[in-house]
Amino acid sequence: MRIRGLVIAMVLLAALVGALYWSNRHPQSSDTVSASATPAPKILSVNESDLTKVDLHKQKGEEVALARSGSGSWEILAPRPMTADQSAVSSMLGSFSSLNSERVVEDKAHDLGPYGLAKPALEVDLTQKSNKTQKLLIGDDTPAGGGAYAMLAGDPRIFTIASYTKTSIDKSANDLRDKRLITLDPDKISRIELVANQQNLEFGRNKQDWQILKPRPLRADGTQVSDLVSKISSARMEMGSANGDDAKKAASAFAAGKPVATVKLTADSGTQQLQVRKNKDDYYAKSSLVEGAYKVTSDVGQALDKKLDDFRNKKLFDFGFDDPNKVEIHDGSKAYFLSRSGDDWWSGDGKKLDSSSVQPLIGDVRSLTAAKFTESGFSSPALEMTVTSNDGKRVERIEISKAGNGYVAKREGDPTLYQLDASAITDLEKAAGELKSAAGKK
Repeated sequence: MRIRGLVIAMVLLAALVGALYWSNRHPQSSDTVSASATPAPKILSVNESDLTKVDLHKQKGEEVALARSGSGSWEILAPRPMTADQSAVSSMLGSFSSLNSERVVEDKAHDLGPYGLAKPALEVDLTQKSNKTQKLLIGDDTPAGGGAYAMLAGDPRIFTIASYTKTSIDKSANDLRDKRLITLDPDKISRIELVANQQNLEFGRNKQDWQILKPRPLRADGTQVSDLVSKISSARMEMGSANGDDAKKAASAFAAGKPVATVKLTADSGTQQLQVRKNKDDYYAKSSLVEGAYKVTSDVGQALDKKLDDFRNKKLFDFGFDDPNKVEIHDGSKAYFLSRSGDDWWSGDGKKLDSSSVQPLIGDVRSLTAAKFTESGFSSPALEMTVTSNDGKRVERIEISKAGNGYVAKREGDPTLYQLDASAITDLEKAAGELKSAAGKK
């Protein structure tokens, strides 16, 4: 046992001596110690507010030149003048406010070739208000991936930066351009002229209420018109259709496409126009703001591919989701008078009504909607209704006539005839007959 223990001790001693010998022959460099102890330095720091010009020179691809206008907004000057997307430009320039490296590869590089920095893939020239300029060079990707080599002109150090940092800087003009085809503020649009499906339609807005002006004055469905404005205002050029050969394909597809609609939007700031065509299953548009044709999403084309009746208001009453102040119904020999005070409802003879029995009737009155519009069928009224709302400022009167298996209604002062399903009137009459007083009596 003693001999075995002695052998083990000798082996351990030999290993220790060998490790000490290797350590003395291969000391850790001070550079390595320093690199591990020192955090990766910042490459540059420039606030966007201090920048006046930014130029991106690419070894492969078009140069992109940005300049700040007199108003303070950014403009694209090269490869050709374009309106810039201020948010996209600001996001890119935010990368320079604190551009951090991942590590320092060399403190004093003599040969830039191995890093792709002798002929960098991307050069970024930054010009500040003080006319101070800085040049950032970005070279090859690192062998392991996930990063790229970079350096600042005048600084001998070579850094690595994260791939996402490179991506946030290496932008094309199409990445930074304003892709909107309509730039009017949707809330400021006051007139719409729409040519679609062989119909010329015109809408006007008074405050928040839309009205159909052409082909004749009609009540408009505000939700449908607002959706039209929203879809047109959100029209964007799709990225692919703005690039090289894709731009030519988009122009060709637009030229060969079937016209869907032409729409003009007017606000205090001016008028803008959009033409939309369909080619196979895709939609293409031309805007009065920019040259060329661009592919757009299908919801833009579908929003424009509408007819007059799609925009007409089929509701008989306009009081919406606010409870009316008064409701008066004459149904043959039966008559109902309801008035509201706060949350309480009262009958014509001054009795307080059970609110839970009133709400179904108010809901049925509110829901009266035409199945379609008709040109005839109204005779003598079988039912008359008057609804007062908006604190007495709005008074709406309708008459409803029996017509075959259904009903036809008309509003006071409106020649439009609204065809109603029989079930709508049946439900309303049933709810009226089930009104109860607060004490529980019919």
